[in-house]
Amino acid sequence: MKTGDKVKILKVYTSSTDKLKHTPLYEMLVFAARRNGLAGATVHKGVMGFGGSSVVHSAKFWETNDKLPVVVEIIDESPKIEAFFEVIKPYLENVRYGCLVTTEDVNVMMYKAGKKKSVFEL
Repeated sequence: MKTGDKVKILKVYTSSTDKLKHTPLYEMLVFAARRNGLAGATVHKGVMGFGGSSVVHSAKFWETNDKLPVVVEIIDESPKIEAFFEVIKPYLENVRYGCLVTTEDVNVMMYKAGKKKSVFEL
């Protein structure tokens, strides 16, 4: 991916409590994106929201509920995003409380890869 490319963002809207076996779903999606060589992934934790169930969840300090909205954004070229979705689709279809998946076409305004540090530079 480079500056000026037209790429796609895959967004998975889910909950902080959704799991795949014992692993949070958002964590599984990020590591799966990395294993599949996608350009990047970011997890956004919401402070309030609702989905298909119409139940509102929020992060108010007096509530003990840990269930909050989460959006996982994964970015790369369109063919890679579409292929990755086919990889994760079976897992998402089994999410107990549902999820929403969208894509958007975006233009890369700037892409600067970071320098990896060796273990000796830490």
